[in-house]
Amino acid sequence: MSSFDFSPLYRTVVGFDRLASMIDTASRLDGAQGYPPYNIEQSVEDENAYAIELAVAGFGEEDLDLEVKESQLIVVGKKDGGAENRKFLHRGIAERGFIRRFQLADHVVVSGANLKNGLLRIELKRELPEAMKPRKIAIGETAKPQVIEGGKIRPTAA
Repeated sequence: MSSFDFSPLYRTVVGFDRLASMIDTASRLDGAQGYPPYNIEQSVEDENAYAIELAVAGFGEEDLDLEVKESQLIVVGKKDGGAENRKFLHRGIAERGFIRRFQLADHVVVSGANLKNGLLRIELKRELPEAMKPRKIAIGETAKPQVIEGGKIRPTAA
């Protein structure tokens, strides 16, 4: 596994040092965590919709736990044996327990999950607060100061 130098990123962008640190940490940790394999995809129709698919062959809904804690999605797979009374001539399906962690960006929430044909699909959605959405600024006009009262925005008397 190769190592990446993120120092140029630190000195050319402002406010993204946390993102660069997360990428650096992920690049070091991901090599040790190869099971279960997964895909991360972005929706073609909605740039704010994502999905994570994990290949969890042999696991049922009762064997899987999903939790979001401190902007981290944690997927845990637990198998409670069951193979003791089986005799395998070849065992290619691991069915071993695992913990897989995904760091979620700010304002990304889990909107659903389902298990079908051995694939656990976790739906994610980025929900930006209204104050963070892009807005047009008119040139040549001065915005009037506003006050928020009782959840409503009111212009102040100038």
